[in-house]
Amino acid sequence: MSDATQEALAQLKQTLEFLTLQQQVNSTSGNALKVQSTSSRQSTISKNDKDNYFKKTSQDYIDFTYESPTIYHVVDFFSKKLDDAGFTYLSEKSAWGEVKPGKYYTIRNGTNLAAFILGENWKYESGVGAIGAHIDALTVKLKPASQKDDVEGFQLLGVAPYGGTLSTLWFDRDLGIGGRVLVKDESSGKIEARLINSSPQPIAKIPSLAPHFGEPANGPFDKEDQAVPVIGYTSSDDSDEDEDHEDESKSPLYGKHPIGLLRYIADLANVKVSQLVQLDLDLFDVQKGTLGGLKNELLFAPRIDDRICSFAALQSLIDFSKEGSIPSETLNVVTLYDNEEVGSLSRQGAKGGLLESVVQRVAASLHGNDPSILRTTFANSIILSADVNHMFNPNFKSVYLEHHRPKPNVGVTLSLDSNVHMSTDVVGVAFTEELAKLNGDRVQYFQIKNNSRSGGTIGPSIASQTGARTIDLGIAQLSMHSIRAATGSKDIGLAIKFFKGFFTNWRTVYDTFGDL
Repeated sequence: MSDATQEALAQLKQTLEFLTLQQQVNSTSGNALKVQSTSSRQSTISKNDKDNYFKKTSQDYIDFTYESPTIYHVVDFFSKKLDDAGFTYLSEKSAWGEVKPGKYYTIRNGTNLAAFILGENWKYESGVGAIGAHIDALTVKLKPASQKDDVEGFQLLGVAPYGGTLSTLWFDRDLGIGGRVLVKDESSGKIEARLINSSPQPIAKIPSLAPHFGEPANGPFDKEDQAVPVIGYTSSDDSDEDEDHEDESKSPLYGKHPIGLLRYIADLANVKVSQLVQLDLDLFDVQKGTLGGLKNELLFAPRIDDRICSFAALQSLIDFSKEGSIPSETLNVVTLYDNEEVGSLSRQGAKGGLLESVVQRVAASLHGNDPSILRTTFANSIILSADVNHMFNPNFKSVYLEHHRPKPNVGVTLSLDSNVHMSTDVVGVAFTEELAKLNGDRVQYFQIKNNSRSGGTIGPSIASQTGARTIDLGIAQLSMHSIRAATGSKDIGLAIKFFKGFFTNWRTVYDTFGDL
């Protein structure tokens, strides 16, 4: 057996260790950590079982992102998973009073969610182990008034880019429509929200111009006038005389959007056009994700940035919550944010403070409202800012910094930046390496070259707002900011394993760093 094969098998054995072993920390001496496995759970897991686990986690993610194309669908999906896992919903608009030990979650705006687990003996000096990620994705937004004049029978739709879309990467894709619709109940007059999703049917396409036309086909293209979705064609013979325009005109949206689109949306929402009040809708790629590569070692899907780290983080919290009783000194949190792609400056973005609000309410219910309590809590905390990172692209080797070229199916990637576009500091690097070692994980590293432009994450915002040590890391992906991206087919399972190990061991590992 070759050295490469032995190394691969050894890594594979480590990767799914958590399926069979319950790790217990026996003692801590300086930086040395001793781990004992619970003998009753030791067993031999076949390579086939391990491969099936990776395949299942990847397929679960593929199904999730197909069924949840907009951020509203994502929050709805996660809230149902939390309900099924025994978490209790707490409305942010209500006083929580005394928060007893247990599992909880709250939602803001339908696009921002925080879930947490509280042990019976948690004290604020123990801090919080938290993961933050963003669940907004690059998309195309329906304008508040999307009506546009037909062009020789072609029906067009007014849309706006969200996070740098409407580039050529969005041309010639099958675009569906979905999101949240506000409707008025005819009997009570109350406004309620409904989710719609046209999948698998696309309703729009942004057509490219054939290269035969020469220079006009080369771009760049005007995003207002040359990247306009086509939603249909109407001939002079088409007529809608049978429609009840008098009733439809009762909707405040009448005349602002194509009437055919309003009818289509009303059908999806199972209401009449006259009941439509407001829309928050996206256009998105309806093509479902899939495993790929000669050995299914890759995963291709839309909206990977950053639904994938969000999915892994929340799943790890749910898995952690199901493994026996809740550790008595635990306060572990996952917060999923909106609007990272456009700066996070909103009530539902990372700068809106949902994590801080949740921790403050829990601390106040147990220890009082002294402002120093919250500061002390965060001073003793670790927050992982989980966002996708740049996987090595073999076609552009020269743009990557040597020794900072993440590969698929290895492990999470630490994000580093000397100009603090990422929040990871030297203690954060050492902490992550120690945590990974304890959990049997491997860590990769990424830093941008000096002649390239760095991106950003929620990490610096959270670090500056809370004062907590914050570490930027996440799953590496190819084709970042494309309408369709790729990652390793094992990377979701590896991230779930790493995040669950974080919830289990973060406090013990962090204690080895003393007052750093």
